[in-house]
Amino acid sequence: MLYTLSRSPYASDLASLLLTARAGDDLLLLQDGVIAGLAGTPALEKLLAAPLGLYALDVDVAARGLAAHFSDKIAVIGYNDFVSLTVKQPQQMAW
Repeated sequence: MLYTLSRSPYASDLASLLLTARAGDDLLLLQDGVIAGLAGTPALEKLLAAPLGLYALDVDVAARGLAAHFSDKIAVIGYNDFVSLTVKQPQQMAW
């Protein structure tokens, strides 16, 4: 399953998302969801404790000026890699 998080972790139910995720699933942070990847935040700690592949869309990280504060433990990817994730994980759920 590919999960996409497009809202800030402070405006979404990140805990419920993580409860439904299983090993082998992937999570892509996009739009305001990239805020969950900021280094030193409780949201990032929760993400890193989950059995998920973690990705963030590069244009959304850059558009919000977060690159300098973004965790290096989350793979920052472009649209081509996003398409590859959708091929790898044919089932998707948007949060």
